[in-house]
Amino acid sequence: MLAQLYIRNIAVIKEALIEFGDRLNVFTGETGAGKSILIGAIGAVLGGRTSKDLIRTGETKAVVSALFRNLSVPARKALSELGYECGEGEELLISREIGAEHNTCRINGQPATVALLRAAGQHLINVHGQQDNQMLFSADAHRNFVDSFAGLGPEVEAYRAEYRKMAALSVKLESITMDEAEKARKIDLLSFQVNEIDEANLRPGEEEELDERRRVIRNAERIASSLLEAKSLLAGDDDRPGAIDALEQASGELSEASRYLAAFSAPAQALEGYRYELDELVEQIRDALGSLEYDPRELEEIEERLDLIYRLKRKYGADIPAILAFRERTAAELREITLSDEQAAELRKALAGSRDKVLTLSRALSKKRAKAGEALSRAVEAELSALDMPSVRLEVALTAREPGPHGAEDVAFLISANPGEPAKPLSKIASGGEMSRVMLAIKSVVSGKDDIDTLIFDEIDTGVSGRAAQKIGAKLRKVAESRQVICVTHLAPVAAFAGRHLLISKEVEDGRTYTTVQTLSREERIRELARITGGENITELALKSSEEMLSLAQRDAEPET
Repeated sequence: MLAQLYIRNIAVIKEALIEFGDRLNVFTGETGAGKSILIGAIGAVLGGRTSKDLIRTGETKAVVSALFRNLSVPARKALSELGYECGEGEELLISREIGAEHNTCRINGQPATVALLRAAGQHLINVHGQQDNQMLFSADAHRNFVDSFAGLGPEVEAYRAEYRKMAALSVKLESITMDEAEKARKIDLLSFQVNEIDEANLRPGEEEELDERRRVIRNAERIASSLLEAKSLLAGDDDRPGAIDALEQASGELSEASRYLAAFSAPAQALEGYRYELDELVEQIRDALGSLEYDPRELEEIEERLDLIYRLKRKYGADIPAILAFRERTAAELREITLSDEQAAELRKALAGSRDKVLTLSRALSKKRAKAGEALSRAVEAELSALDMPSVRLEVALTAREPGPHGAEDVAFLISANPGEPAKPLSKIASGGEMSRVMLAIKSVVSGKDDIDTLIFDEIDTGVSGRAAQKIGAKLRKVAESRQVICVTHLAPVAAFAGRHLLISKEVEDGRTYTTVQTLSREERIRELARITGGENITELALKSSEEMLSLAQRDAEPET
């Protein structure tokens, strides 16, 4: 469960440390005090989207951290799969620092990403906001409610996997199925491209070698002149001795001197070695001079070959490896088309088998959804009766359709508000208050099927009052017997059922707005309930009425921890 929430520099909240109880926690406060900011902060630390505009004016960063205790086994397992070990009884600390340029996230002190926070959060807290009532208008949401209630996750995933396989086979079959004229045109084009590349007989590195040889031929005279001069300087000619002769003479003189001065023995040997190296260099120059001889037609052939490569590059790729890769792809496509009749037959067989599996899985899924829909209807109706809607009947209607990505039926929630009236879509007959109670009933039923420790309801009581509000409060406390519930409310009858009542208030100091959060004592709760009920002018009668409301709501409640 969520034990603590720490907030710094989030909107109008300078700093707040909020302690939560393990059952029903209620936030109240004036409109604009910052209740939605608290829910937003919880969403942020669980990987929700944020903006630098969330940072308090004048500050450079904001920080939110959430401390969890007594995690369920499924939550610990999920965290372990994400790479964060948390043993039984250990605490889990998730933090997020929001800056103008980037976010810093941590789980138990270890670096994390926003995506990891989001993945972890899915197993820790389920948030129901005001906008979630719109889910009751969504057929997808109706189907998901049924699947969650019945625990059909594995069956749904198995169906979707087979449906994706069938769709992929269908697309592949369609891609290779074409009329004969189009097929012949495609074969001609692909064959021409493969043959043109094959006839060129290209090899990697050939273009670079040709370009180098062309440069040598074009500059042969200049190269030969330089090499001849270098050879003459090293080996000498009829007019002058070369460096090798001078080096040999110097080596001999040093050898003679070394007979009397031992220090010159090594230099004499070194000069002898240099002479051998220069001899090898002269041989290398002679070989290079020999290679400069060429047939004038060679340059013409090189130019023609480079021109061919250039034309192929313009058509098939940036260089020879790219051209050869294009050739392999084209040849593979040609083989596929050539064998398309055989492949099509194989694909049709595979597609038929996959379609049969999809139909088998969809029929099994439909039966389970139909059974789950009946059970869900009965469970939600029982919850609605406890929420002062005893005459409401919920029908989960399944309409058969062609198998699609999510199954072979459309799922819709229909409601009958009064006995004898036909069931109709929620959007046509339900008021705002009724929608809130229907959603609370569904959430109560569905949440009982998961292992999430904490539920958050942001103004689930919108549009209700009086007796209905009291029923919602009682229902929230009932749900909180098996898991932690956090609720934002504007209604005193709901707040009275809380095990822990937190007040959000704001004040202006030195021209700046500050929001504070405090846990209320019994006396403070009575006064806050009176304010919610009657406004700022609190009378003794209002206080007595609030005290009675609190006493009645807390009469059967167990102590909060």
